[in-house]
Amino acid sequence: MKKLDEKIDNIGFNQALSERYLAYALSTIMSRSLPDVRDGLKPVHRRLLYAMRQLNLNPTNGFKKCARVVGDVIGKYHPHGDVAVYETLVRLAQEFTVRYPLIQGQGNFGSIDGDNAAAMRYTESRLSEVAMLLLKELDDDTVDFKLTYDDQESEPTLLPAAFPNLLANGSEGIAVGMATSVPPHNLHELSDALLYLVKHPEASCADLLKFVPGPDFPTGGIIVENPSTIQTAYEAGRGSFRLRAKWHRENLNHGLYQIIITEIPYQVQKSKLIEKIADLFKEKKLTMLGNVRDESAEDIRIILEPKNRTASEDMIMEVLFKLTDLEIRYNLNLNVLDSDCIPRVMNLKEVLVAFLDHRHKVVLRRSNYRLNKINDRLEILDGLIIAYVNLDEIIKIIREEDEPKEELITRFKLTSNQADAILNMRLRSLRLLEEMVIRKERDQLLIDKEKLELIISDNGTCQKVITDEIKEIQKKFGYSNPLGTRRTEISGAAPVTNLISAEDFIEKEAVTILSSKMGWIRAIKGHSDDISDTKYKEGDEEKFIIKAHTTDKLIIFSEKGKFYTILVDKIARGKGQGDPIRLLIDLENDDEIITMFIAGDNRNLLLASKSGKGFIVSEQDVIASTKTGKQILNLSSKDKAFLCKIVDGDALAIIGDNRKLLIFKVDELPVMKKGQGVALQKYKEAMVSDIKIFNLAEGLSWSLGNKTRLETELIGWLGKRASVGKLPPVGFPKNNKFDL
Repeated sequence: MKKLDEKIDNIGFNQALSERYLAYALSTIMSRSLPDVRDGLKPVHRRLLYAMRQLNLNPTNGFKKCARVVGDVIGKYHPHGDVAVYETLVRLAQEFTVRYPLIQGQGNFGSIDGDNAAAMRYTESRLSEVAMLLLKELDDDTVDFKLTYDDQESEPTLLPAAFPNLLANGSEGIAVGMATSVPPHNLHELSDALLYLVKHPEASCADLLKFVPGPDFPTGGIIVENPSTIQTAYEAGRGSFRLRAKWHRENLNHGLYQIIITEIPYQVQKSKLIEKIADLFKEKKLTMLGNVRDESAEDIRIILEPKNRTASEDMIMEVLFKLTDLEIRYNLNLNVLDSDCIPRVMNLKEVLVAFLDHRHKVVLRRSNYRLNKINDRLEILDGLIIAYVNLDEIIKIIREEDEPKEELITRFKLTSNQADAILNMRLRSLRLLEEMVIRKERDQLLIDKEKLELIISDNGTCQKVITDEIKEIQKKFGYSNPLGTRRTEISGAAPVTNLISAEDFIEKEAVTILSSKMGWIRAIKGHSDDISDTKYKEGDEEKFIIKAHTTDKLIIFSEKGKFYTILVDKIARGKGQGDPIRLLIDLENDDEIITMFIAGDNRNLLLASKSGKGFIVSEQDVIASTKTGKQILNLSSKDKAFLCKIVDGDALAIIGDNRKLLIFKVDELPVMKKGQGVALQKYKEAMVSDIKIFNLAEGLSWSLGNKTRLETELIGWLGKRASVGKLPPVGFPKNNKFDL
């Protein structure tokens, strides 16, 4: 007997972890998340459909409780949670989720509002006619079978799939390190593309896109993309499409109108969509909208009422497209398992070719299977015909011989199967009529045999069989069928315009922004000069008080040379303490705010660092579009931003803590978009104390207590940028500040 320690292998932790994670990743990719390109199904879908077929839940038969179906699936084929399997069943039955539903449901199977289906004990289901196309000829040895997880049953590794289910119904899944996102398409268009591809194997994706212009979602909508963008996505196997809701204007009496939304984007829950529009309406971000209500029954009907008859419906919808899921971006990622069960991204042509190759193999295997069956039947029929020709002799052998089978085989050179067939014949079959039926059956089988042999031996004949089957499916489920009509409209790309923005729909109100030293910010209604009753947290006090409007943008400049932008409408209002400003912008913990002001139009800003470097930047270049801000003034590790001022004069006065004053023309400073800037004043072991921009002709002023001193004779301090400067005039403040 071996010792216990002899069975232990010493494996490094990294190796053990990587091996186990790899096994998990492969299992997730191949057995859970990615569909097979040939039948477009994941294992759970395949097992569910096969289990329903085994329960004889055909479209012509009655329904069965979903609990029974789920029980069979998890008990025999798919040992996972019943909730997950039932959710899969429900999804395959939802007409707003699957383009061509594979399951017919009876009962509450959820709604487009996001309502859940009833419990599986209340709902019933059966296979749809479309699902039968996937399962068709499964008993004709068209695909391989494997043992189930407990070796008690067998299940197909693949379905014969008479139509391209992957593209017709689409698929979504997230595996380990990869994902798939295949939108649904129109089966009539896919059939046209397949028929063209059979005749023109060298066709390109561009050729196929003449037949398949783009996705066809079950909920309709409008795809707003250029044909070139769609073509690029299908050629690469990756891309995205902008999908918008479908709407129209409905005129009312007295010049009034309302907007009717009749189709919403795929996988958008209607209830959440309306809730979002209502929230924007309550937040006064849709000032042109008067009301929103839902009048949907079986069809979508969302009513948007403008505030007045002069409001533009196009402007209302443009903002709603920008702020809500009335417009979404649907990703295309044709990452699927190929015929070798290897995950890879395919383009449109590769997916269609893989399906045709699969059908070719299915037709060949089916033909071989049927040919073998015909040969077996012909063998029996030949034996029966011999029996009819030699009927009396055969009867005599059966009556007199102890081993009639061996005697029949020897006397008439029969096979074992033929001898068994003769011995198993009933007496009532010994009629002349039966002999005629057998000969007629044999003649027909010989014709069928010849056809099957031709299909197997001739590739052109095999392709014609595939073509005929595709045409038959197209005729049944194409445009002539309400299920097959195209639902999603494909339009050119919507014009990109900057004239309409969300800010345009914010109601303009006067507010006063209060920002404290401890970094709390809030807005109070109105432009009040008396804020003496404003309260702050203990130990905190006011730092900035700015009069603004809700439609304004607040620009913030920090010690690290970063600019941040906040919509004033986003600032908390009321009599509370407000919000920490770091919730609105990603201000670093060791960074402090130098100044904040309301954005204007076409203004220039002077930026300066503590070391005395700076430049002029356009205000439009400092407006940030994200919370992370915009780095404009680049600084060394020991330097800090010192000042940001509006350039409203032609001269600049700068004084350092070495008490040297220098005045020079503003036009000596460069206008830059970002950088360190240039030296403003030359220092030796000194730093900037203050900077002032003024008009040279009006003179330089500074504060002296409650008075203001004006100096017009400035010739002694005028110089070139980056000069040392001179001592300031007598009476200049000792704190080296121009203003208190």
